[in-house]
Amino acid sequence: MVISLGAYLAVLAALAIERLIHLALARRNARRALAGGAIEHGRGHYAPIAVFHALFLISSAAEAIILKRPFPGALGWIALGGAAGAQALRYWSIATLGERWNTRIIVFPLAVPVIRGPYRFMRHPNYLAVIVEIACVPLIHGCWLTALVFSIGNAMLLRVRIRAEEAAMGPHYAREFAGRPRLVPKPPPRGPRRAGGLRERPAAR
Repeated sequence: MVISLGAYLAVLAALAIERLIHLALARRNARRALAGGAIEHGRGHYAPIAVFHALFLISSAAEAIILKRPFPGALGWIALGGAAGAQALRYWSIATLGERWNTRIIVFPLAVPVIRGPYRFMRHPNYLAVIVEIACVPLIHGCWLTALVFSIGNAMLLRVRIRAEEAAMGPHYAREFAGRPRLVPKPPPRGPRRAGGLRERPAAR
């Protein structure tokens, strides 16, 4: 059993539609957050990231069509599973943050971090989802060149993005997440729960 080129292109089209839905959701959340006193940071690198993700889907389709990449058998199915897992992690992150989720770095100055959902295990679960997706989606149809080039590019962009996001969120965020890795999940640190229960994380991806 193989995933045909047509089916693969349909997957890419679905991802493109999903990106548009995410942008619409982010714009809505941004309007509400900014109206409520939130502040946006890191605007200078947002446009390059948006262009990068659009080019990623275009490159995946172009490599499959122009270079006539064959379906890679077991690797393709593994990659499909990885891409599906990335989607599950992304939507877990979105559901956890609710209206505070955004594709931009938008921070409420007095807000405190969410430490539930995937944020119990790492600081940036959505970025882990992006890393896995960019590595796996092209490999569903053997587009190893796109997977390699865009994984390298994504690592460079995330280095800038994560630094900007963590700087914007401030010292309280740094204290809360001091024991949690950025991208590699690990069990949450143990300790007494403070009065007041769970705290909310500033809007960010």
